[in-house]
Amino acid sequence: MSLLGKPPGVDLSQRAAEAGVATSYLDWARRRVDVPPAAVEATLELVGSPPRHALVTAGPSPVAGRLTLESGVTVDTEVGKPLPAGVHQLADGTPVVVGPPALPPTERRVWGWQVQLYQLRSARSWGIGDYADLRTLARELGARGADVLLVNPVHAVTPVLPIQPSPYFPSSRRFADQLGVAVDALPEYEAAPARVRARVDALRPPSGPLIDRDAVWTAKRAAFALLRPPGEPLPAEVDWTGVDGFAVFCALAEQHGSDWRAWPGLLRQPGPAAVAAADPDRVRLHRWIQRRAVEQLDAAQQEARDAGMAVGIVHDLAVGVDPVGADAWLLPGDLATGATVGAPPDPFSQLGQDWGFPPFRPGRLAETAYRPFRQVVRAALEHGGGLRVDHVMGLFRLWWVPAGLGAVNGTYVSYDHEALLRVLVLEAARAGAMVVGEDLGTVEPEVRLALDEAGVLGSSVLWFTREDDEITPLPPQRWRARAVASVSTHDLPTAYGFLADEQVRVRAELDQLDRPVEEERARVRAERERLLAMMRAEGLARPGAPDSELVLDMYRLLARTPSRVVLAMPADAVGDVRQPNLPGTLDQYPNWRLPLADSTGSEVSLETFLSSPATATLTALLNEAIHTDR
Repeated sequence: MSLLGKPPGVDLSQRAAEAGVATSYLDWARRRVDVPPAAVEATLELVGSPPRHALVTAGPSPVAGRLTLESGVTVDTEVGKPLPAGVHQLADGTPVVVGPPALPPTERRVWGWQVQLYQLRSARSWGIGDYADLRTLARELGARGADVLLVNPVHAVTPVLPIQPSPYFPSSRRFADQLGVAVDALPEYEAAPARVRARVDALRPPSGPLIDRDAVWTAKRAAFALLRPPGEPLPAEVDWTGVDGFAVFCALAEQHGSDWRAWPGLLRQPGPAAVAAADPDRVRLHRWIQRRAVEQLDAAQQEARDAGMAVGIVHDLAVGVDPVGADAWLLPGDLATGATVGAPPDPFSQLGQDWGFPPFRPGRLAETAYRPFRQVVRAALEHGGGLRVDHVMGLFRLWWVPAGLGAVNGTYVSYDHEALLRVLVLEAARAGAMVVGEDLGTVEPEVRLALDEAGVLGSSVLWFTREDDEITPLPPQRWRARAVASVSTHDLPTAYGFLADEQVRVRAELDQLDRPVEEERARVRAERERLLAMMRAEGLARPGAPDSELVLDMYRLLARTPSRVVLAMPADAVGDVRQPNLPGTLDQYPNWRLPLADSTGSEVSLETFLSSPATATLTALLNEAIHTDR
């Protein structure tokens, strides 16, 4: 139910404006909506002190005064004096972000694959696609002409059953997914006596029709315990921002449960009591798992570059973290744990959306010289050649939902996007990496302009790239050049699913439609006919063509756009009609649990995908159309 109240008074409006909290906004139809005063007040309490905006420069100092450099050295600076790249702070706490104004454009058009790694199970993996499978993908796809391999987030989970299935709802964005560690690729496994390897091999879980993360983690945790080398000393002082802090959290979660808010009082925050209570042997185990995880991720990226990939692995950065996970425990002052992130009401979600992530507090970001944001960006960039930022609009503003008020009574909170974008560009430039922003949906024009000026590629999806009327498909020649073009995403129908009305069938079965099924089917078919008509105008999609040819024509269309990067999905090579995630559902649909399958629903292994004639056909099409030079 919406909160009732009069329009906010002058004092409330002024305080909200200073804190970057919206008292009104334009909805999806560009109509003004006033935010209930109680929602504004609740958000102001959570935001805290008004944010201090950073000074952003490409090199010359914009101010005179004493400056503490990122290295910790303190210097006196003058206006116009050159400053080293980094995030520095003036004596009054104002951040000074120094970095390139933009990332350089890609030297040439490239193509690649976007994969859900967990879906691609191999003959040797343990019930889930792992980092050794990623290494195989990088080697094989790179050798065949691909320059980019975009993978789902491989962020860390809380190692307690049940394991969170969504890669977009991690425990921490600063550490690696423990389930992705390939047991048989560990040096300890290779060096172990035959009897130990036999015991480890016996733990391998069977692969069922769905990906069972609980069974995978149970088996791998037992294998890790058998293979981990003898204990190493723990540091006298715990670095709570580093892997030691994460390892302490994992050990405590195993002892007291996954929700830190229910732990004994003194353990609900990092500190000496937490260290004393954590089983040191489990702390050592989780430190070791993280070390091996990043080694395997690094090996996969090196394999990609050795195979000739210009970019290599592009990691996906989730929007936020689980409020009961590691980052929320380790970074209590940086996250507004009394609020969650979501979206305002629209025709499809009339009560708005609540995604469950606690947002960064804008003022705290500035106070810490953007350290928590830089850490998550740097962690993702360390082990790949690029970064995709999910919901990149969150660098500009986020829809905050104060606890208990419901998404309909949230409001927008603004962020210092100039500073955040410059930090993103700075970290990517240091890593020599490409950055992609997921800017789908309702996006303010100034957002795409700022991304374009920063050299951050946007996202263009065939289903959504339309004329200003939001109905007519946009001809390929008029697509954005500085963008990554794809047919679909993990949250949308696959190409084969779109042609088969799969999204209508599934939603009807799950009672997820907000209109009669025949009306929805007619709407989807009209949408599909408009797309096919545009394709026919381009000499594609001949009448009567089989679905396999229509899907290839969709990729021929992408190749005709000026987009700098074109990405293919394994599902569109092998005929999978099922989308990995069905937004708006939880357990009603097997979100994030579906292995790759063919048109009959039979699982397609990693080896089968790589050897499939359909994969070879799509590869040849994109190699020829994109004119990738090797």
